[in-house]
Amino acid sequence: MTVLDPIQTGEPVEHRGVVVLPLFPRRDPVAPYLTLDVALARGLRVTETSPAGAVPELAVQNPLDEQVLLYDGEELVGAKQNRILNVSVLVGARSTIPIPVSCVEEGRWRARSAAFDTAPQTAHAHLRRVKAERLASAPLARGIAQAEVWDEVRAKAARLAADSPTLANADTFRAHERALRSLEDAFPLLPGQSGALLALGGDLCLDYVSRPDAFERLWPKLRAGYLLDALERLDRPASSPIAIERFLAQVDGALASRGPSAGLGEDVRLRGDGVVGSGLELDGEEIQLCAFTTRDGGRTGRIARPSARR
Repeated sequence: MTVLDPIQTGEPVEHRGVVVLPLFPRRDPVAPYLTLDVALARGLRVTETSPAGAVPELAVQNPLDEQVLLYDGEELVGAKQNRILNVSVLVGARSTIPIPVSCVEEGRWRARSAAFDTAPQTAHAHLRRVKAERLASAPLARGIAQAEVWDEVRAKAARLAADSPTLANADTFRAHERALRSLEDAFPLLPGQSGALLALGGDLCLDYVSRPDAFERLWPKLRAGYLLDALERLDRPASSPIAIERFLAQVDGALASRGPSAGLGEDVRLRGDGVVGSGLELDGEEIQLCAFTTRDGGRTGRIARPSARR
């Protein structure tokens, strides 16, 4: 079984050069879990690991009887500084675990709150791609060079002329909130949708979870991250259907390595011809998957085999 076996594609939607292909599950989901937003409202807490804090790690306390999925690139705001998830983590019921994160607010190290809240966006796709490329080169690693994340946050803010007193990634989203809102309606959630593929010219990104009810919660966040990247290339030529099919084939043919997860299940890392990604599996079920085109053209990956996804 390949990583795309559980996934079927819908019809692409194109608006102003941005293409989004909806993804749907082929099978009914098995594993139950809540999303971060729902779990926080019910009592889950994400905090610094100690009063002193540690930049690359946070603590999650889950008092609930349900498992909770923390999604790759989700942004957590508050405490000593804002962070993003380095990988997806499935937190077990009634458990406390550390989670791997990166800082996306370079200019602050002081407490604003005792615990973190969730942001209305994930990290933009390009930042998540940078992170995925570094993690793929070290299959057992869960952290990356913090300086590289800060470089990308600063570069995005500069390109979009967004000011922030603490160099916070969230401030770039806030500066362009009106422009992002104007694009959202072109890419609505469809009934039963469980994932999406974003295509911006030669840059492609895929996100998928096993449960449509979970994706319904995640989609506004992921879409905001997609559209922030889209602001830099609106009204340019759209990606072709052939390019999208090629990307899907490359993801399907990528070499997958598995190792221990930060929470429940197995952490999956993908590396292939022009693609990189990560995922999470639990008892043989694909809980989460994300994949990106690479900047190096995948020279270290293996050649993907053709694959039809319809």
